[in-house]
Amino acid sequence: MRYARAMDQEILAFQHAPVGLAVAENRVLQQVNDRFAEMFGQTTGFYPGRNLRELYPTQSDYDRIGVVGVEIMRKSGRYDDERIMQRLNGEQFWCRVRGQSLTPDDPFRRSIWSFSDLSEIRQIIKLTTREKQVAALTCRGMTSKEIGRELGVSHRTVEIYRSRLMAKFDVHKTAELVAKLSGTPL
Repeated sequence: MRYARAMDQEILAFQHAPVGLAVAENRVLQQVNDRFAEMFGQTTGFYPGRNLRELYPTQSDYDRIGVVGVEIMRKSGRYDDERIMQRLNGEQFWCRVRGQSLTPDDPFRRSIWSFSDLSEIRQIIKLTTREKQVAALTCRGMTSKEIGRELGVSHRTVEIYRSRLMAKFDVHKTAELVAKLSGTPL
């Protein structure tokens, strides 16, 4: 009787946790809880058998995080980051993701993941194509003159774009801008 009651409590805790929870095998969802389904925009029964790729803005985001995540999980069995994810309706949002591998020798074979929607505290900032280019090159440590040569524009034009980026991200120094841009897909 105690065992049955404990199992009921575990199921209840999983299903009604205040964060999205998912069990995955080889990056394919096996089970999700109510909060996960609500966050990504479907019912819990929709997700089993679906690839996590559907929840990433691009294939390259999915691939990149997979490469980084598997290496970290091989060392520690755990992974966490903040990234932009995508609801099934196409809306993108910042999400805190944490994972625990149940098979450390093959981290993605079986894993448990939590997802926390950060959209109330971290907004996605829309950037123009040129702003993305300037932001990416700034993050690589290039000066305005170097970026200007790379993009075929004057260094003053680059400084205007950097100024716009600083205003959008509400920062006053290039180092602060680079810190804000880390984790932002460009």
